[in-house]
Amino acid sequence: MVTDGYLTIALAKGKLLSSTIDLFRKSGWKCEGVIEDDRRLVFIDEEDQVKFLVTRPTDVPTYVEYGAADLGVVGKDVLLEQQRDVRELLDLSFGFCRFVLAAPRSSLQKQEDLNYRKLRVATKYPNVTEAYFRQLGKDVEIIQLHGSIELAPIVGLADQIVDITSTGETLRVNDLVELDEIAPATARLIANQISLKTKFERIDQLVRKLEQALAGEGGK
Repeated sequence: MVTDGYLTIALAKGKLLSSTIDLFRKSGWKCEGVIEDDRRLVFIDEEDQVKFLVTRPTDVPTYVEYGAADLGVVGKDVLLEQQRDVRELLDLSFGFCRFVLAAPRSSLQKQEDLNYRKLRVATKYPNVTEAYFRQLGKDVEIIQLHGSIELAPIVGLADQIVDITSTGETLRVNDLVELDEIAPATARLIANQISLKTKFERIDQLVRKLEQALAGEGGK
């Protein structure tokens, strides 16, 4: 647990970072150097007693669950896949993407044939995929990959894929067709369960400021 008096916030590197910093700045937090200096991993605001940690998106829930950070900002896609013991406080409304099921366009007329054998599905998100097909009552073989998921059905490794997409462009370029939308996802503010009790006033103040900033953006 963080016990040094700072409010420690884990931020996700990559596409969410810029929007996260913009929102925090609109909420009154300085966030000095977080975007400008991409080598440092810890940024401290002594005046407001806030410490920012910059880490991989998939690691943010871990830092928060184990108390290395009081709060974190991460995509709902990561939360759905990992199912960590953290409290989701706020939908930050940016970083929109969707979990989708997709297949090659050339295979659409053959989809009925797949009912007679076990479906192979490639994905970076095995837990989300397993839950989706379990809900449908289908037993599938899940092939976990770590990148270039669209390649799997092209080379015959899988029949379908489950992946996230924001515009659908990568699917279209690779001649893949969306079969179903599984779940939408946006950036979320999450909290450590114990920090919510021990630092409630500070966390509540931050949440209220973020809500005000989001309301201001929505009114533009």
